[in-house]
Amino acid sequence: MGGFLIEYIEYMENHTKTTLKTYWSFAKKRKLVFVVLGTSIIANTINLIPPLFYKRLFDQLNLGAPLEMLFRTLSLVALFYLIDWVFWRTAAIVWMRVQPQLMADLDNYCFEYLHKHSVNFFNNNFVGALVKRVNRFVGSFSNISDRIIWNFSQIIITIVFILGVLATRSWYLPAIMLVWFVIFGTLNYWLIRKKMPLDLDKSQKESALTARLADTIANHTALKFFNGYHRETAAYKEGNHEVTKAQWRAYNLDGWFDAGQAFLMYCLEIGMMSMALVLWKQDKVTLGDFALIQAFLITLFLRIWDLGRMIRDTYTDMAYANEMTEILQTPHAIQDALNAKEWKKTAASIHWDQVDFGYNKTNPLIKNLNLEIKAGERVALVGPSGAGKSTLLKLIMRQYDTLKGAVKIGGQDIKTITQESLWRVMSYVPQDPVLFHRSILENIRYARPEATEAEVISAAKSAHCHEFIEALPAKYETLVGERGVKLSGGERQRVAIARAILRDAPILLLDEATSSLDSESERLIQDALDTLMIGKTVVVIAHRLSTIMRMDRIVVIDGGQVKESGAHAELVAKPDGLYRKLWELQVGGFLSEPEEQDAIA
Repeated sequence: MGGFLIEYIEYMENHTKTTLKTYWSFAKKRKLVFVVLGTSIIANTINLIPPLFYKRLFDQLNLGAPLEMLFRTLSLVALFYLIDWVFWRTAAIVWMRVQPQLMADLDNYCFEYLHKHSVNFFNNNFVGALVKRVNRFVGSFSNISDRIIWNFSQIIITIVFILGVLATRSWYLPAIMLVWFVIFGTLNYWLIRKKMPLDLDKSQKESALTARLADTIANHTALKFFNGYHRETAAYKEGNHEVTKAQWRAYNLDGWFDAGQAFLMYCLEIGMMSMALVLWKQDKVTLGDFALIQAFLITLFLRIWDLGRMIRDTYTDMAYANEMTEILQTPHAIQDALNAKEWKKTAASIHWDQVDFGYNKTNPLIKNLNLEIKAGERVALVGPSGAGKSTLLKLIMRQYDTLKGAVKIGGQDIKTITQESLWRVMSYVPQDPVLFHRSILENIRYARPEATEAEVISAAKSAHCHEFIEALPAKYETLVGERGVKLSGGERQRVAIARAILRDAPILLLDEATSSLDSESERLIQDALDTLMIGKTVVVIAHRLSTIMRMDRIVVIDGGQVKESGAHAELVAKPDGLYRKLWELQVGGFLSEPEEQDAIA
């Protein structure tokens, strides 16, 4: 546990510094933050002045001062309270305006940075956990900034002010208070050291539970039809039980600390009053000083009663924020070069030039591959499962970078051009298209946001999805559900093809784009694709022979290498060729091997 605690403290220190720097870098951009800090400091200071006048009031009462003098003193108290109220109200109004802006700034920053991470990053992280990290990062800023402005600054000013005033009466009084602060601080430090691993354990268990919830919701169909309901429910209850135990251990420690803190406060009050009695007997303090000390103690206790809890909650918030900070500190795996330029509009040829690539660097999938597709050429990639066909498309789209060699579009190394300009060159239709939980119109128009509604409908007609869209009650305004689940697989694919048609990019990438269509729909879509392919560079991964046979060239990939290349008739004529073997395995126009899934653990 000791070694773990040291590692955790080091982790917290490193990431906390970065988190606080990030928070401050955004906060200082909003000049109103300094107005809030200034007015709150002034308000804190003014709030401590009335007890000085109450001391004078009690002394005047003891001396039998006239009523007029007593009311003048009381009016000064009222005046300072009024000034204090104005400053507090000003700070609160300004903070209510600036804090939401800062939270929006941080939220936007997380969104922008998160979406620049590579495909591999998202493959290795649960969606629900990422969403929770972003929300916690922004929420932690709100909590921590509130404590700094409304709590910690008050406590610091209160302690300094009280010690300074008491020192003018007798050094014994601030000395007693300083000793008490040392004991109180030591208790807090000990508790924080004990509670940090408990908070981390609780945070990790909560994140794991959230990830499991998101995972089961995303796979709710499999959960039902593979009879996993009771298993998943039992597992979720067990996870919740572990979270509850972790919370109980943390809360139990808090309870013991609150009891110890209350005892220390009682001791300080009795100790201060005992010393005041001794000093009063020595004529070193007046009756008003008793009222002053009591007022200061009440103010101090009110402000530090939750100090330990605030510190612990701040550490918890920092632990939550650090989870996102870790992501914000993780460099993007795929980045534009420092001198990256826009893609120059040239003939859209594709060239994998002596390419090596592997998801696992010690086990390359593609070795020294050299393949060129001329501008305007239509090429089909075929081969057994796991041959690397979809990987070649991912390298074109720069979802991954090559380990060696280069991928060139129009003779330009894609690592030397901006990713945004690269993606504008191509349209992509995957095997299992995922749609936004938005309207069908928005999903198709996503390829070209400036497109008119008439252009969207024209693309939909070309993709033969206009018919089923018009049959829906809300037509093009129909919401498709998360990931497009309200549409069938074939309908989703036709919407994705409509999106590609609307984009009208010079390079068209089709990864089993007609796999979810029935024969009639495929015939209609194929007609649309034939029109779409005119004048474009096309790379198709497909097992339907109706698609493959229309291509200018068929390239057979196996083991990350080009094994054969040529027209359909030419390849079928080779008696011992791999393509012929695949051809002979076909059934009713389909190849028997399914397309490989390049999922990375």
